[in-house]
Amino acid sequence: MYPNNETRARACYIMGETEGNKSVKAGVVRFGKGKGKGKRKSGEKPKTFIEKPIGGEKNGGTRMVRVKKLPAYYAPQLNPKKRTKHTKNTFKALRSSLTPGTVCILLAGIHKGKKVIFLKQLAGGLCLITGPFKINACPLRRVNQIYLIATATKVDISGVTVPDHINDKYFRRFKAKRAKKEEGDIFEQKQEKYVPSQERKNDQDAVDGLILEAIKKREDKKMLFGYLGTPFGLKNRLYPHRLRF
Repeated sequence: MYPNNETRARACYIMGETEGNKSVKAGVVRFGKGKGKGKRKSGEKPKTFIEKPIGGEKNGGTRMVRVKKLPAYYAPQLNPKKRTKHTKNTFKALRSSLTPGTVCILLAGIHKGKKVIFLKQLAGGLCLITGPFKINACPLRRVNQIYLIATATKVDISGVTVPDHINDKYFRRFKAKRAKKEEGDIFEQKQEKYVPSQERKNDQDAVDGLILEAIKKREDKKMLFGYLGTPFGLKNRLYPHRLRF
């Protein structure tokens, strides 16, 4: 077919034929790329959907069908919606040992170690206690029940009514807005000291007055006044887990 080897090499170069890639027929190489039927033109975007007619006598119109089917895996949330969290005001139930009038030992805070009187549980779950202030300088405070040890001593405070406005909002403090820093003001600014309002002092006197009247009615009032005024402490070889409060 070819007169010599040189002519054959030239023909193979033109048709893309090599020694390992021989032509099947004229113009078609064994391992060559196909002519690519249905190739899209340059600059044309590939179609994601194609329109197909809906068969049937009563049916009509067309429907859009994907060119390439999606995989069988579907994500649980393609576009997760942001939902507002509705938190309920839940708190642990009050311990059975904590009843109104129970004398408790305070375990945390600036007044830790003092003996206080439990008044009631507030709506937020915290416990309302008082010293009274005239005995051990502990005012009306909110305390978590985990920081209270209930003792066997109780005071009858059935005649004591705590005002309704003494709630969680009553104990909330509002921070004053600081002025913008100016030159030379860094060391002059001092932290504001908390001073109780006159309303807080009046409420303290009203509640403590009723509690002191209830204590004075007891036969062991002198011992109870001394008991409430003495802070709790442990001595050598005195273990709290062996004590009966």
